[in-house]
Amino acid sequence: MEAKEKAKAIVDSMYNNDAFSIWLGIERLKDGPGISVLRMTVRDEMTNGFKIAHGGITFSLADSALAFACNSHGKKAVSVECDVNHLQTVYAGDILTASAEEVSRSTKLGVYHIKVTNQKDEVVALFKGLVYRTNEDWDV
Repeated sequence: MEAKEKAKAIVDSMYNNDAFSIWLGIERLKDGPGISVLRMTVRDEMTNGFKIAHGGITFSLADSALAFACNSHGKKAVSVECDVNHLQTVYAGDILTASAEEVSRSTKLGVYHIKVTNQKDEVVALFKGLVYRTNEDWDV
């Protein structure tokens, strides 16, 4: 199986069993080895007492992009450490896009940067994830 096909099959398997990403309303725009592009619309029930998106929403979208990107090479991987910087206010109705890019990958560790933008192409959050790559292969 070609690397791009394998990546898509892995992410299909992950997404189809990921109730939280499905609840978020995540749409997959691009799957590939070491990359993931996701989009979602912020809903009213995702806002906090300030009537702005809860910080966990951009974190969760970026975290899903991280998961899909870091597992796409065929080895099961889990996050070890993640950081997020919230740069712009996000409101209900905003359409967010998370673009994950692999920065570094070894046999055991991977580093990924995820940029979250809104429908105006403004950067609303920057996310960095460190993952541990196990020896276990995805069975696709």
